[in-house]
Amino acid sequence: MEIVKELYMGILVDRETSRVLIMASEAGGMEIEEVAADTPEKIIKEVVDPVIGVQPYLARKIAFALNLEGAALKAIIPFIINLYDSFVKEDCSMLEINPLVITSDDRVLALDAKVDIDDNAMYRHKDTQALRDKDEEDPTEVEASKFNLNYIKLDGNIGCMVNGAGLAMGTMDIIKLSGGEPANFLDVGGGANEEQVKTAFSIILEDPNVKGVLVNIFGGIMRCDIIARGVIAATESLGLTVPLVVRLAGTNVDEGKAILAASTLNIHPADDLAEGAQKIVELIGGEV
Repeated sequence: MEIVKELYMGILVDRETSRVLIMASEAGGMEIEEVAADTPEKIIKEVVDPVIGVQPYLARKIAFALNLEGAALKAIIPFIINLYDSFVKEDCSMLEINPLVITSDDRVLALDAKVDIDDNAMYRHKDTQALRDKDEEDPTEVEASKFNLNYIKLDGNIGCMVNGAGLAMGTMDIIKLSGGEPANFLDVGGGANEEQVKTAFSIILEDPNVKGVLVNIFGGIMRCDIIARGVIAATESLGLTVPLVVRLAGTNVDEGKAILAASTLNIHPADDLAEGAQKIVELIGGEV
């Protein structure tokens, strides 16, 4: 096809305004991050009112800003409206068309697209679920999802088991600040039981790069004594040979610490996160 113009168009959730944002640019075919860094004035941004959605006047405003005219101008207006409707209907977090091209006969065509759908809404989209190709995903992450464990493999050598996504992020940061490298993000959630803890350990240890494990649990909904029993059960059944540091705080913390102290296993307690991170880094002795 004979292309006369390449455009960029994207719709995403804007955290600053808590609204859906439409971004468009005449600099299509390029990485939008580069355009934003080098020539931010080329990016058009329009926040959508969630009550009325994208009305024709807003679509025309974007089309005029893209310097379109004639048949191409008329064609892109319903395209923008339909793109927004698809974004909402499919529960997208991002819908990006790059390049969006104008042909010599004034057709508007999406030549490439990138779509992110909110995982929390996936239960509403059985047709999209049917398209899932697990062969394209990390097998360990797929296995973890079966047990409601949020696991992402990283490049380091210190396995992490934490309850809560924010705490998990903080734990990885403290490991880095202590001179170590986290091997994974693993959030066991707020209501994990002994079996889930054991499964979490087995998933962490499937990574051959793991030289030590740091468990960081804040017991709110989750009880520290249950975690302690799960840690011991996992250590015994899996024959854990790498160093293990456990930091517990919160509900039933004294019971949890007593259970760990009474075991004969090679478990190193820590009173706070900084101490726990420093201990595990020292115990693996800087191994890569």
